[in-house]
Amino acid sequence: MKIVSWNVNSINVRHPNVAKFLKKVEPDILLMQELKMTDEKFPREVFEDLGYNVATHGQKTYNGVAILSKHPIDEVITGLPFLIDGDEDEQSRYIEAVISVGDEAIRVASIYLPNGNPVDTEKYPYKLRWFDRLVAHANTLLEYEEKLLLGGDYNIIPTDEDVWDAEAWRGDALILPQTREKFRSLKNLGFTDCFDAAIAEDHKYTFWDYQRGAWPKNHGIRIDHLLVSAQLADHLTECQIESYTRDWEKPSDHVPIMATFDL
Repeated sequence: MKIVSWNVNSINVRHPNVAKFLKKVEPDILLMQELKMTDEKFPREVFEDLGYNVATHGQKTYNGVAILSKHPIDEVITGLPFLIDGDEDEQSRYIEAVISVGDEAIRVASIYLPNGNPVDTEKYPYKLRWFDRLVAHANTLLEYEEKLLLGGDYNIIPTDEDVWDAEAWRGDALILPQTREKFRSLKNLGFTDCFDAAIAEDHKYTFWDYQRGAWPKNHGIRIDHLLVSAQLADHLTECQIESYTRDWEKPSDHVPIMATFDL
């Protein structure tokens, strides 16, 4: 079974590339982020014609997440629970579903964490609060003792080895100590990072900016992650970063990350 996460940076622009990728790789499940489109305008027929079931949580112009699956999609949940009554969040950044695969059931979530920049504005506290909600919900999900995968654009650079030049990024919301501590607190609940378990190589990236020649210079960062529960980690066989898609016409600035499981 192949499960992929990909920040497509506008499905309206990128759906030909997504379709091309699906035909080439044939993943069982694709988690997408940054759709920048409402549910009503999502080009679901493009993917249904390729044999995928579709669940979306869209938003006009910004954000938006989706799950595509060759297998039946059940129990779709959109948005994270609030930690404080009365909180509001209109940003579409989280979608979760149970995928039925024969006699197996896998719970997956597509996540688009806030960027958090500039850090001296409300955007950074929002990022931290949003992450607290994710940690609390993830802890609840682990109590189900299911095969669980939380994949997406976390907007977090875990270590200095996950960026081309850590000093050039120092002070950015993606690399601040509080940001990294939030990510560690999530993993420490009992999650395995598929990249760490199957690749664990320094300076492997999932994002290259469109500006300043970042792609040809390999000035990248690793911010797209696949975290799995122990029940699914036992079945992990491989993890790959599909960086060749960055060379395609009209590419996203992110590339897919894929984990393979012996299910």
